[in-house]
Amino acid sequence: MIITSESVTKGHPDKLCDAVSDALLDAYLKQDPFSRVAVETCVSENYVLVVGEVTTEAIIDAEAIVRKTIKDIGYTSSESGLDGDHCEVNIRLHKQSRDIALGVDQSFEGKSGNYEDIGAGDQGMMYGYATDETVEMMPYPIVLAHKLTRRLDMLRESKVLPYLRPDGKSQVSVQYDHQGKPQRIDTIIVSCQHDEVVSKAQLEKDIHEKVINSVIPSHMIDSYTKIYINPTGRFVIGGPAGDSGLTGRKIIVDTYGGFAKHGGGAFSGKDPTKVDRSGAYMARYITKNIVASHLAKKCEIQISYAIGVSHPTSININTFGTGKISDELLCHIVKEVFDLRPAAIIDQLHLRNPIYQATSSYGHFGRLDQDFSWEKIDKVEAILLEAKQVSIQRECQLIQEEVKV
Repeated sequence: MIITSESVTKGHPDKLCDAVSDALLDAYLKQDPFSRVAVETCVSENYVLVVGEVTTEAIIDAEAIVRKTIKDIGYTSSESGLDGDHCEVNIRLHKQSRDIALGVDQSFEGKSGNYEDIGAGDQGMMYGYATDETVEMMPYPIVLAHKLTRRLDMLRESKVLPYLRPDGKSQVSVQYDHQGKPQRIDTIIVSCQHDEVVSKAQLEKDIHEKVINSVIPSHMIDSYTKIYINPTGRFVIGGPAGDSGLTGRKIIVDTYGGFAKHGGGAFSGKDPTKVDRSGAYMARYITKNIVASHLAKKCEIQISYAIGVSHPTSININTFGTGKISDELLCHIVKEVFDLRPAAIIDQLHLRNPIYQATSSYGHFGRLDQDFSWEKIDKVEAILLEAKQVSIQRECQLIQEEVKV
């Protein structure tokens, strides 16, 4: 079995849009933690469009934030693909629909603390996943793919490879053995935007030595491993000059690399009343704590919501045959240990803080470089205690049934 995952650099057009949208979200939340934000960004050659709905007491300079984000990522000239100082920026923002707000505008927004008084900001289903195959509790292919793009960005930003430009991609195919463990790397692809001056031979040599060899464990590469570096041979025109970008178009990169399912909604640019984001973060939090408690080697959860309703409409868990107890009992434990109402999720995971721009690169999950609340494994003791109580109850029930017989 071969599983493939991809990642993209900060300067990929879609990721650039995610960063702009989340930079705006953070700016609103910094001034007004109860801001309602649903912002999407689109980029093309020398053009940026920001659209969406914002209801807030905050006053920000949206255009200045857009330009700063673009330049911080590395787009400072037309040669790179976008000039943050001179590109056209068009802002089209308006207030959140009153009809949508009806399901969310309740007493919790007035800080009453009543978790029943805030409903989901939309309908939808969210997935979470965790596995014990890596220290990040993420699938091995996406972990490696993110490490490659992070390395590309680091070498560009530190000017170790000064000819690199912001746009780039990686892809890693991992072969698993019959027990589901990573066995070897089948294919590695690295595509990176570059200046005109560098030769193909020099670029291939540098990327192989300074990127691939520094990231991929040598024992996972064999004589059959295929390595492709800029397969077309040239990647000078990139960024928004090479391809348009849009917020939320890299949702598999954002999550589990295609290894697990994904719900219907993207994350970036959305405040935490949108369960597309907060529900997915809670789903990851749950599965990571289940795997950390050693009740399963891998775990996937689906949670669904209805707009304006606080409690989930469904919860489903799949441990793919690796669970020490049944998936049904794990569902029971989750309901007892975790409060899945949107307001409770926001409160427990501290999601009203301006933390979101950091999620816009290298995925929202499995991050060891950020102190994301949904990555903590602080519910293990509560899960195991509930599991013990459930086991005792089951034993008592079985004894009672035997006595009746």
